Amino acid sequence: MSYQIELRHLKYFQVLAQELKFRKAAELLFISQPGLSRQIMQMEEIFNVSLFDRSKKKVELTAAGLYLKEEVDFIFNHLETIRRQLDNISQGKETELRIGFLGSAAQKVVPELVLRLNKEYPGIQTILDEMPNRLQVEMLEKDKLDLAFVRLHRLPEGISRHLIHQDTFAMVLPMNHPINEANFNSVRDFSQEQFIFFSSEDSPFYHDLITSICEDHGFRPKVFHKSVNALTIFKLVEEGLGIAIVPTSLQYGYNLNVKFIELKNIPQRTELYVAWKESNRNPALKNVIGLLLSQPK
Repeated sequence: MSYQIELRHLKYFQVLAQELKFRKAAELLFISQPGLSRQIMQMEEIFNVSLFDRSKKKVELTAAGLYLKEEVDFIFNHLETIRRQLDNISQGKETELRIGFLGSAAQKVVPELVLRLNKEYPGIQTILDEMPNRLQVEMLEKDKLDLAFVRLHRLPEGISRHLIHQDTFAMVLPMNHPINEANFNSVRDFSQEQFIFFSSEDSPFYHDLITSICEDHGFRPKVFHKSVNALTIFKLVEEGLGIAIVPTSLQYGYNLNVKFIELKNIPQRTELYVAWKESNRNPALKNVIGLLLSQPK
């Protein structure tokens, strides 16, 4: 008997590839477990390849299954993009732009972009979502974001970037800390302090850059807490659980009991990039990138 691949096969495969449990996947799909097994076996017969390794106690994707999962995720993400675009057209909207950003881009960079878009391309609707570096890149690759504002020096193949802003660093201290702008000498003043860092898993280069600031002043920081969220870091500083080094632009927009000392006389600077997937087919993306490339850093 010959079969043809249908969307339902791909949906069954996608859910099973995510859950890696036939019973759980079948429940989510509202079909019987034997029925799901038959659909997967049909796919494997059509493609003449094994998609799942069932020889162990748990179900695992084969090399072919891992490849197909990425392609199926792309297909369904693209179908969702088509659905949204058709919905926009039916409502008389031009298109929709999904933008991810770090907290340090929230006070100036992203609002300025949205203002320019409203002025020059008023039909473009924006969806804004603050998230860590790595998650933004993952969402770009899966076509779930159109633009990302990240602090990463290395990006996967197929992802382009453009420098948007260069920033100094600043110390973040509890308001009652004895050191202030008037009596501050150098970063070495904080050599015995406990530090709170942004997670090295989210951006290893950024983590190493902050570490180098301390090492240039003769000590290695004692890191007691890590987070990917600036507000969490500021709250920990406010509670006296450590101090931090962050981009100076992060001092705006938070009403917390902390103070900032800008580190103007060190060579380290942090760079904010806008990134996008080169194969992204969102019709608004080309216009938006043109705006960003013409924007002074």
